[in-house]
Amino acid sequence: QVQLVESGGGLVQAGGSLRLSCAASVRTFSDYAMGWFRQAPGKEREFVAGIRWSDGFTLYTDPVKGRFTISRDNAKNTIYLQMNSLQPEATAVYYCVVRSPSTYVYTDPALYHYWGQGTQVTVSS
Repeated sequence: QVQLVESGGGLVQAGGSLRLSCAASVRTFSDYAMGWFRQAPGKEREFVAGIRWSDGFTLYTDPVKGRFTISRDNAKNTIYLQMNSLQPEATAVYYCVVRSPSTYVYTDPALYHYWGQGTQVTVSS
C-alpha cells in the first residue's frame, strides 16, 4: 500500500505562484510514475504533469507547459509541482498520483493505482 501526503495548496492572486509537494511511501525495485491531476467544479479530472522516477522523464498537459514544473527529490521520495503565472482557470483540487509499476507516464486517470487526498488551489482574479 502506498501512502501519499500532499501539501502546498492555497489561495493566490492571478499571476502568482504556488508549489505543491507530495511525499510517497513507495517501496519497489521497479520503475514507477508519479504525477498530478486536477479537478475543477463540474469538470472531469484532468492530467496536469507526470514524472518517471528512474530517469526524471516528464510530461505536461499543453495548457501548463512553460509555467508549471514537476520535479522529484529521490532522497525524500517526494515530488513537487511548481506553478507560476497562475490564472483563475487553474482553480481546482489537485491530486498526487502514483502508478506502480510503470515504465511510462500516462495521462489517463484510470491507469493510476494510488491517489492522495487532494489539495485545493484557488486563484483569484
